[in-house]
Amino acid sequence: MAKKKNAAPAAVEAEIRPQPIVETIESNYMPYAMSVIISRALPEIDGFKPSHRKLLYTMYEMGLLNKPRTKSANVVGQTMHLNPHGDAAIYETLVRLTRGHGALLHPFIDSKGSFGKQYSRDMAYAASRYTEVKLDPFCAELFDGIEKNSVDFIPNYDNTTKEPVLLPTTFPNILVSPNLGIAVGMACSICSFNLGEICDGTIALLKNPDCSIERLLDLIKAPDFSGGGQLVYSRDKMRELYETGVGPIRLRAKYSFDEKENCIDVLEIPYSTSIEAIIKKITDLIKEGKLREITDIRDAIDLNGFRLTIDVRRGTKPDRLMEKLFLLTPLEDSFDCNFNVLLNGRPETIGVRRILLAWIEFRIACIRREMTFDLDRKKDKLHLLMGLGSILLDLDHAIRIIRNTEDEKQVIPNLMEAFHLSEKQAEYIAEIKLRNLNREYIRQRIEEIAALEKEIADLTETIQDEIKIKGRIADQLRAIKKKYGSPRRTEIIAQEEISAPDPSLLIDDYPVKLLLSKHGFFKKLAATGSRGEDQKYKEGDGELQTVDANNTDSLLVFTNKLRMYAAKISSFELIRPSVIGELLRSTLKMEKGEKPTAICPVNHETGSVVLAFSDGTALRCPSEDFPTDQRRIKLFAMQAGLATPLAALPERTGENSEIWFKTEDGKVVCINTRLIERSPLLTAIPVQAVILKKGVKLESVTSACPSDITPSDKLKKSRIPALPVLPDAE
Repeated sequence: MAKKKNAAPAAVEAEIRPQPIVETIESNYMPYAMSVIISRALPEIDGFKPSHRKLLYTMYEMGLLNKPRTKSANVVGQTMHLNPHGDAAIYETLVRLTRGHGALLHPFIDSKGSFGKQYSRDMAYAASRYTEVKLDPFCAELFDGIEKNSVDFIPNYDNTTKEPVLLPTTFPNILVSPNLGIAVGMACSICSFNLGEICDGTIALLKNPDCSIERLLDLIKAPDFSGGGQLVYSRDKMRELYETGVGPIRLRAKYSFDEKENCIDVLEIPYSTSIEAIIKKITDLIKEGKLREITDIRDAIDLNGFRLTIDVRRGTKPDRLMEKLFLLTPLEDSFDCNFNVLLNGRPETIGVRRILLAWIEFRIACIRREMTFDLDRKKDKLHLLMGLGSILLDLDHAIRIIRNTEDEKQVIPNLMEAFHLSEKQAEYIAEIKLRNLNREYIRQRIEEIAALEKEIADLTETIQDEIKIKGRIADQLRAIKKKYGSPRRTEIIAQEEISAPDPSLLIDDYPVKLLLSKHGFFKKLAATGSRGEDQKYKEGDGELQTVDANNTDSLLVFTNKLRMYAAKISSFELIRPSVIGELLRSTLKMEKGEKPTAICPVNHETGSVVLAFSDGTALRCPSEDFPTDQRRIKLFAMQAGLATPLAALPERTGENSEIWFKTEDGKVVCINTRLIERSPLLTAIPVQAVILKKGVKLESVTSACPSDITPSDKLKKSRIPALPVLPDAE
């Protein structure tokens, strides 16, 4: 008994054998992968995935091209005869093809009810029992010739009916309808193009298969999306897309500014994003304090269509804010194209030109099959009429044969023998009604022979003449463009019209107060905060200079070694007055013994910078002479022999500023900056602004009158060098 019990495990063990992973993949995984690639995820040259094709063909078979709308649930149920993937998947496919959903430039399904929206991630579509659909008249172009054997048919999954392998589309639908799909190890992302432009480009290739990419770029300007928006156009990138089928497309939202309501209305958004994604991103940025200009954002979609409203603070520049939003949010997005198409059952990534040439080849084959179908029918008809003509000479004899034949089954053999007819000809004659067995009727039918022979000759010649077939395709494309063509929805804007992204847009713009201490400590303080809080300094230290600025400004730092440094104010952290601050000598990596003596904020509105030195001299130099485009940088040294820089004061473009000089002996003088000639920094020679007594130096130079002095006209001078006077002097 024990031996019998142990025998079973031994037998099972003998059946188990190691299997190489390569063999496992080939036998188990590869069939699944190929099924997904060929039968699900990638479109073929007619522009449809199998799920789309099965659904549309089912609706065509239901007569919904001409009949009134029916419940979507009916269509879903009927489609299961071809597509056994469940009602939810079929209905989702149907929703995307409807006019109500808005995903396609030219919808295939005329819909009634709620089908959600392409631009909304959360807007749900109604259940299939509530919505109604029928085929749009545009679908007539998808099925033209399908009854004439223009495409192959295959059995459905349970072999109870047949379905087309492809649809004989009369236009390059592969480039007119967008398609997204993820297969195994590959994916496709095909954007849509304007129907009229695609027709023009295809006609150009029909006339000249060697038509250049440049010519196609002129005819097919750029992709066109159902959601509109703006496409940032670069001819070089578009050429690459047309040649390779791979490349990004940069899309922007369209907007308008309502001055009365002080809000920005976003009217169209990129096809590749959703209104919920935009609102969430902007809301997150507002919470992080990076969009202080926005007070509220709301979904304002109504019966008039899409609208996203952004309320802004008074004084906000809408164009500058939108540039910032383009940088930070999906209001500017990219559509990554990957034209991966099934050609003869093989996935290939090809450009626009090759896709159109492949479609032309496919369409030529469809038309040849249609014409061959017509030719066969006409030949059959001619064959029957020729038999009818055989009995015209002895019609009475044919009638006698039919009348005198006792067995019905012998009528056709007797006619065949008497008039040398084929079986089909004899059956045709036997089926003619008695009242039509007269010479007039037969003569009228025989007169069709000449016309039939001419038609057969023309069809035979056309089938063999590719140029004539191409001419027929071109005529169809012109008719389609005239009937269904529409203006572009996506506006094209040249890349050159858009300025390069300004990094300052990503920096929060708010007022700050900058403080430099005598020992070289620097503080960036909030302009409106910490009021009443005492400034903290190290022992023996105190305030040297305080200036107002914006966080987006650049900062010039001048030292006792006649060197200049530049830094971005945004690179410094906001601190409280109770903090000592950071040592500029260490932050800017100054040399030993070097310390800052003056700071000066500059921005795009700064026209000049006035430098004042302790010996009473001054320079007035253009602000562009001070490079400030880097985060922190050491600039060049100034000319040797100059005195210690005492102050650096910004002067706004187009404005004349006043500068107050105070000497160590308490004298004061005020001069206007226009008295100091504007000169380049590298070659400028300081001018004597103030006459000083021997051994006396300037104590301070400010853009505002010192707080301990009362302004007076006597202190203001109209020429330089100026002699300072005591404030109370006569």
